[in-house]
Amino acid sequence: MKQFWLRLDPKVSSIDKAELLKAAETHCDVVVLDPGDISLASSLKLRTASRDDRAEIRVFSSDDAIDTSVAGNSAVEVIVKDRSDELRAVEFADRGIRHIIVHCPNWKVIPFENLIAQTRNKATLLADVSTLSDAKTALQALELGVDGVVFSARTANDIEEMERVLKQLQESVPLIKGRVLAAKPIGSGARVCIDTCDIMKPGEGMLVGSLSAGLFLIEAEVHRNPHVEPRPFRVNAGPVSSYILTPGFKTRYLAELKVGDEVLIVNRNGIVRSAHIGRVKIERRPMMLIETEANGSCYSTIVQNAETVCLVSDVDSQAVSSLKPGDEVLLRVEEGGRHFGTLVADEMVIEH
Repeated sequence: MKQFWLRLDPKVSSIDKAELLKAAETHCDVVVLDPGDISLASSLKLRTASRDDRAEIRVFSSDDAIDTSVAGNSAVEVIVKDRSDELRAVEFADRGIRHIIVHCPNWKVIPFENLIAQTRNKATLLADVSTLSDAKTALQALELGVDGVVFSARTANDIEEMERVLKQLQESVPLIKGRVLAAKPIGSGARVCIDTCDIMKPGEGMLVGSLSAGLFLIEAEVHRNPHVEPRPFRVNAGPVSSYILTPGFKTRYLAELKVGDEVLIVNRNGIVRSAHIGRVKIERRPMMLIETEANGSCYSTIVQNAETVCLVSDVDSQAVSSLKPGDEVLLRVEEGGRHFGTLVADEMVIEH
């Protein structure tokens, strides 16, 4: 789990501090306090970090002489401007400092990639950030990302937004088995290929369907065959009218997607990550209707009728061109309706 530390600005008003700390108790793991604010920690239900030795985590600067006896329950702040600063941070990790808080005022990617590689499993690497954009960059650096962020929030809403960013990196969706009832050609239609800026693995794809209540896990084009090379960046998703699950667990129509948008990549275990779209291709192709039953309800989707389009099961995947009644596929199902992509759980919507 990624850690979320709030840095409380000592210059904000006492009213704003109270609001921020109230939000922090719900959403954060640690609050970083100026020594002048350490008294605010007395009634907090979360851990505190400060240069004041009354805090649970003692914070030092990289220029301080750090007593090795407190190294295991301490944090050191390092400003990284060049390679020598990176080496300094690694040295602190090697000395047993538990938390390394890194602020990168210039380069935002390469220093974190270097530090993730050199401090992993030695210390908790935290990115000191003030924007959601910088947080996302650090949390995704070198694919693994930093272990957490120290965020200088201005409002309680900022804290909630940051928590949403962190949750998106750790979320999963429940998938259930559906039994295929029919798979039949239906003629041509405009279908959408989603080419991402990422590489997917077997068992990974996107959740797409004709009904927002039932989305099918359509696998990326990850398998080698005698006729075309794999395209592991691509999901051949279906017709322009289909729904797709996107970040925030909102649905969008495939026709709405464009370069730069974010989509969710999901694997057969329901683990979710996000990726950006590099290209959307819409072409007319022969289509196929897939009808399934799950939990006593019927769900359907339309896909291109091609051997390279596969639906995922809990153990493997199968080309839609070879699906037959009784085969099992994975779906995400939910009750309620959607209003501009947002779930309205109690709304009655009839889709068929």
